[in-house]
Amino acid sequence: MPKKKKTKKVKKVKKTRKLKNLLIKKSKVEDKTKKQTNLSQEDKPEIKKIKKQSTEKKQYNIKDFVVYPKHGVGKIIAVEKAKIGQIEIQFYKIFIEKEKLTLTVPINQQSNLRPISSINQINKCVSILKTKPKIKRTMWSRRAQEYDQKINSGKIYELAEVVKDLNKNTDIIADQSYSERQLFEKAYDRLKSEFEAVLKTTPEEVQKKMDKALGRNKNLLEN
Repeated sequence: MPKKKKTKKVKKVKKTRKLKNLLIKKSKVEDKTKKQTNLSQEDKPEIKKIKKQSTEKKQYNIKDFVVYPKHGVGKIIAVEKAKIGQIEIQFYKIFIEKEKLTLTVPINQQSNLRPISSINQINKCVSILKTKPKIKRTMWSRRAQEYDQKINSGKIYELAEVVKDLNKNTDIIADQSYSERQLFEKAYDRLKSEFEAVLKTTPEEVQKKMDKALGRNKNLLEN
């Protein structure tokens, strides 16, 4: 009898050892997997420097007219390259005739630019100029801010609306406040320069066309 008991004990010890060994192996495998996961997370591949800037789909050529919202119509006078660090930048040089200003616009930021309008869009602008101005009863400071935003939006229809709404059909300066007249002239000049670029005619002819649509008595703005 004592021998049997001893055999049973030995078997139990062996089973216990086997279980322990299995558990140890399992924990080692889990530790190894965790370490590999941590390493893969920590040792991320280095971000390589971009050698060339990404470009947008639209491409403009030298001598193309474009509209930059805050400055109006300009002509592309050059497409140049420059290196900033390890990155090669390509950019447009745009000359704004009205402001005698040259802008440098990276090609990958050309979403700020738009091509000049079509003839159909110009004709629609003429139709807008012929409509009655909208008279708002809000404070002038608020209206002035709205007009300024429209002028700098780069949208030609919004520009035409500002010209139409601020037009007084008169050559008497007293009929407009100074700030009102300034906004009108800014919008008028922007619209006029785009008309010139699209219609390919003289500033005088464009002014006559616009003033006729507005029903102005005399030409207010000197070229």
